[in-house]
Amino acid sequence: MKNFADSIVRFLKEEDGPTAVEYAVMLALIVVVCLAAVGTVGENAAAKFTEIGNELAP
Repeated sequence: MKNFADSIVRFLKEEDGPTAVEYAVMLALIVVVCLAAVGTVGENAAAKFTEIGNELAP
């Protein structure tokens, strides 16, 4: 258990740990924005196709 605690302390003291966390947070935010954008574009495209389909129907 002491080795585990020592490894955690070393990890927190190094610069690589916080940098990796920052990159993970940025990646998560980018993914959320991309998913929201794709969802919005998909909804708008579906609405436009429905509108065009209704105009073409006799």
